[in-house]
Amino acid sequence: MRHLRKSKFGILAIAAACFLLLVGYKEQTIRVHYTKDMVSVAHRGASHFAPENTRAAFQKSVELNADFLECDVHVSKDGELIIMHDDKIDRTTNGSGFIKEFTLDELKQLDAGASFSKEFKGEQILTLNELIDEFYDQIGLLIELKNPKLYPGIEEKIASLLGEYDDLSSIIVQSFDIDSMKKMSVLLPNLQVAVLIHPKDSLLSAAKLDDLASFASYINFNVSFLNKKTVERVHDRGAKVFVWSKKDKNIIAKAHKYNVDGIITDFSNWPYEELIYLAQE
Repeated sequence: MRHLRKSKFGILAIAAACFLLLVGYKEQTIRVHYTKDMVSVAHRGASHFAPENTRAAFQKSVELNADFLECDVHVSKDGELIIMHDDKIDRTTNGSGFIKEFTLDELKQLDAGASFSKEFKGEQILTLNELIDEFYDQIGLLIELKNPKLYPGIEEKIASLLGEYDDLSSIIVQSFDIDSMKKMSVLLPNLQVAVLIHPKDSLLSAAKLDDLASFASYINFNVSFLNKKTVERVHDRGAKVFVWSKKDKNIIAKAHKYNVDGIITDFSNWPYEELIYLAQE
């Protein structure tokens, strides 16, 4: 009888474990279904997996089926549009100094991958021309102008480059600089532009929202400084909302709660994985 009771307990334990697994699977399936329509943006490419803003990171974002890759643009000494987040090369390359102090040829000599991992040693800095030429027909492009006031005429350079393409529906240009984005909307009326909102400016008046939505297709926020009402107010004006976060681990839950249109993260296939790496703007 004791042996029989042990056997029954064992069977019950196995059945319970199977039930829990099935419940877990069901919940996971629901979660994936719940997120599949939200746009995923690979921040500086899939920058958890490869050196940020490099060909390797952008290619990884394609492999992981991101909807958009995000990149940052500066201008070199000789007027080339350079893909890098910082205005200095120190953090991500083996060089030192400001991007604007170097020519493209000099920047191409730098190693933009070894500081991330020996696996990526020799990875080169890209130009925006190179990035668009390679990835235009593979994935959407979210191009951020980091400090446009440092580079007078950068908007015209961007417009000239993008003007070579008939279909701009897969390209968005964004910046924290509102005047720069207004200028881009005039230079290329068919281009989608996005305004990034500083956390300190997140409480937007109706008049401010009206002004932004008059030229911007997207108004993007740090999710920690956002609420559902603000998203509704943006949507009411015909614009969309992408969110990012430096440290809010509830970004996915908040994104769904607020009904935003997309999430910018370092982990470009976030809808299909438990772990999420947060964008560091």
